[in-house]
Amino acid sequence: MSDGDRGDQGTPDERAARDTGPFPAGFFDRGDPSPDSGFYAFDRFVTHIDDGAIAAVGDLYAELGLTGRVLDLMSSWISHFHQPPSELVVLGMNERELAANQQAASHVVHDLNENPVLPFADASFDAVTCCVSVDYLVRPLEVFREVRRVLVPGGWFVCTFSNRCFPSKAIRGWLMTTDEQHLQIVSMYFTQSSTPGAQWDAPIAELRTPRGMPGDPLYAVYASARI
Repeated sequence: MSDGDRGDQGTPDERAARDTGPFPAGFFDRGDPSPDSGFYAFDRFVTHIDDGAIAAVGDLYAELGLTGRVLDLMSSWISHFHQPPSELVVLGMNERELAANQQAASHVVHDLNENPVLPFADASFDAVTCCVSVDYLVRPLEVFREVRRVLVPGGWFVCTFSNRCFPSKAIRGWLMTTDEQHLQIVSMYFTQSSTPGAQWDAPIAELRTPRGMPGDPLYAVYASARI
């Protein structure tokens, strides 16, 4: 399906209101509803979590055995794998950052808030990751359905996040809830995006860094594509 096949009208935030599932009106609104292409046009060659949280991301990827063909959504110049998978495809908003990702075999510039349709064939990835970016999705149920489509049966979709964000671009529902509630929100993205022919197994939601320790906490919610 091409971008033009959808025939979407209005801004990404307006279109998000069409598929909100059980979430209340305004949940996916943002302080800055302007196109994300402008916000992410500026290069940001920085890490958005500290070394402890970065290590926790890599530990989880290794624990789950993400070693095949992997898609890293909303990516940047670094993907936090301890050892890169056999083929890593990174998808994000900034061409220069993506091109600088040394773990990536290829990259795709694509705005998921503008068009949640992933430009890949069905069952084309063994795993999909999304690191510290799920809080920016204004059409998460559509994106999660697309991730389920491009995953092989049994493949993992791993979402990790901390307590940092760009407040102007994070959705209102995220900013108004706690870290523990963020685990519930992302878990609901999985359950609410399941369809009769393309379901998720029960999501696992957990804190991956030691509770009460200094530094950035690292939370994860992940589920496998039901076989």
